Amino acid sequence: MITFLVFLPFLLGFVVIGVYGERKIAGFIQNRLGPMEVGPIGLFQTIADLLKMLQKEDIRPKAVDKALFLVAPIIVFASIFAGYAALPLTTEVEGAGFTVGVFFLLAIVSIDVLGILMAGWGSNNKYSLYGAMRAAAQIVSYEIPLGLSVLAVVMYYQSLDLQIISNDQGILSDTPQYFLGIQALEVSQNGGFLSWSVFTMPFLWVVFIIFFISSLAESNRVPFDLPESESELIGGYFTEYSGFRWGLFMLAEYAMMLLVSFLAAILFFGGWNTPFPNIGGLALAEWTTGPIWGVIWLFSKATFFIFLQMVIRWTYPRLRVDQLMALSWKYLTPAAILLLFIVGIWKLWVI
Repeated sequence: MITFLVFLPFLLGFVVIGVYGERKIAGFIQNRLGPMEVGPIGLFQTIADLLKMLQKEDIRPKAVDKALFLVAPIIVFASIFAGYAALPLTTEVEGAGFTVGVFFLLAIVSIDVLGILMAGWGSNNKYSLYGAMRAAAQIVSYEIPLGLSVLAVVMYYQSLDLQIISNDQGILSDTPQYFLGIQALEVSQNGGFLSWSVFTMPFLWVVFIIFFISSLAESNRVPFDLPESESELIGGYFTEYSGFRWGLFMLAEYAMMLLVSFLAAILFFGGWNTPFPNIGGLALAEWTTGPIWGVIWLFSKATFFIFLQMVIRWTYPRLRVDQLMALSWKYLTPAAILLLFIVGIWKLWVI
């Protein structure tokens, strides 16, 4: 219930701001202005588009499977939205009570592929079905390197609780940390970015790159947006959807973007922990740590990763289907398996 009351209004606001921000970023990268007519510098353009979408008629073709067609967008959004329940937002939230938060998050989010298949099959449209098959193949393929990259972090911290993983990357931990394999100062004396996982274990930088690439594919973002590529599939698995139901698919895409950004920040970049270390008698870490600061740091890190996803969308071309599958099975999955062994050996060596 807390997740619903806190995250749903925030997510709706994020989508409005995110769509506007993405249009402006696209305009800057492509040397054009982006939204500028509706409201000051186009600030109300996204709100106007949202109101227009909500007023559109909910059109359902005659031949659709009514039950599958109507339920599909709800399943896609609900499965992704449920993943937010496991996120530790700040120092005072014990990972929403999930001692196996990582397992729950990966399991519940993977259900969205069922909604996508239902949307493609229920539409009774060959283009929608092609898009659904592409999405299913893509998501299943990239869940493997993504899961292995998350497992490497779980192995390193010996916990499935996202709050414990966050704690171990910050000044609240009493265990010795290591920087490039050399035992550093106690985190309670040092803290800051030096205690984040990517700095205490250098191979986790490569793990993070695998995680980030896989998360783009999981979110159906360019260069992995083949399931709905406009030039080939005219919208993919939601070709037949309009109005609010179409909006649910778009909401799910932005919700997934935000969720994987939160997860990247928590697993690799300290979560809600401050980036500032203590320097001598200057207690920067203590001054910038607390419940409010925790929310600020976590959302700031997630916002950066969202910005990075938007820049990539308007910079790189779309991959071919064979290139997309080869990247997962020939490169990312073997690399993730190798890094999993390296992290395990590193953990034994450090201990």
